[in-house]
Amino acid sequence: MKPLFEKTLSGAGMWSAVISRGKRLRLTDTDGGANVGMLLYNTRERTERYNMPDTLKGQHIFYLRSPYCLHSDMGRLLASVTSDTVGWHDTVCGHSDAARVLAKYGENNYQSARNGWHRNGHDCFLIELAKWGLGKKDLVPNLNLFSKAVADEAGQLTFVPENSKPGDSIELRFEMDTLVVLNTCQHPLDPDPVYRQRQVKLQVFAGDPPADDDPSLLVRPENLRAWENNQTYHTLLQP
Repeated sequence: MKPLFEKTLSGAGMWSAVISRGKRLRLTDTDGGANVGMLLYNTRERTERYNMPDTLKGQHIFYLRSPYCLHSDMGRLLASVTSDTVGWHDTVCGHSDAARVLAKYGENNYQSARNGWHRNGHDCFLIELAKWGLGKKDLVPNLNLFSKAVADEAGQLTFVPENSKPGDSIELRFEMDTLVVLNTCQHPLDPDPVYRQRQVKLQVFAGDPPADDDPSLLVRPENLRAWENNQTYHTLLQP
């Protein structure tokens, strides 16, 4: 299927857009070892957004993979993972900030390096959120697609390098009109001493609503209940 939209995010790339209900977003790790920080908001009412605790506890998971879903803080589904070749996407480690990037990689500002300067996830998120009238108060725990972090018995988190291989991809089907905010800054726990700028291909495709036997809705009963809330929401929105 030919994509409706295609773009390559290079370096510590940033991107945001509204993707309408039913469309699919495919992200492909071109080089391997990528990280894509993601935030999601209901575009009609942006106080409704991706909720990490409900997504995890409702589906009895710690990391994201197919065929699981992304829940909002209003008991609805923002998106479903319809395809995934990676198998583990971090949900709990958050994003980097300027102090962490400076301490790990050293000084490298725009004045000296131009577009090769060292960005961080926190500032990239805020830049994109500002375009939509959002700000610091709207930052919530984000997803880190393509990245893996494991916990030991003491709860200590450890980053697993090169979790994603060249050509790996994840595809999301949106279950409501959704503001998608992305950046490709390195994972905050990545121990690599080199600031790497990996490319990620972004494609948006047309799609269909889920069928009655859709795996994402049936993998957990909580998903089906949330989908029923979506149906009520969209029915009442219709004129």
